[in-house]
Amino acid sequence: MSTEDEPLPILASDAPFRNRPSNYPEPFASMMKSRSKQPLGDVFGLRNFGVNLIRLAPGGISALHHRHTRQDEFIYVLEGTPTLHRGDKTHALGPGMIVGFPSAGLAHHLENRSNTDCVVLEVGDRSAGDSVEYPHDDLKAVTGPEGNWLFVHKDGTPYQ
Repeated sequence: MSTEDEPLPILASDAPFRNRPSNYPEPFASMMKSRSKQPLGDVFGLRNFGVNLIRLAPGGISALHHRHTRQDEFIYVLEGTPTLHRGDKTHALGPGMIVGFPSAGLAHHLENRSNTDCVVLEVGDRSAGDSVEYPHDDLKAVTGPEGNWLFVHKDGTPYQ
């Protein structure tokens, strides 16, 4: 992309939504039906880190309980009161609160236990060779040869 072709500033709300709710295989993908994700960084061709605007409807979760082996993640709560599940503890979050997740740290995810939407900004790097562990589920994600996620059972068998 030449500098003349670089996208102009836009409203975050105008960024396109992800074209499918989740990369997870079933039965896990359907658990993300109350989550919408707008990959803001992709609008500008960012390659080294991702920036996502995530909206969780009441009852929604941000992801399965997980931790990355190489990638760091960061969350900034913009609206609502999500509950953070970190390790085996929960923490109430609110607008303006931030939390970071160093690679190989405690597994985590957000849950919307309220009756209004929660909106968070999620930032994560795209370190090569990352994998994702899901301690509560028979699932593991590994980076494929083209940088895409490949999902396998904990015994290494691929999901169909």
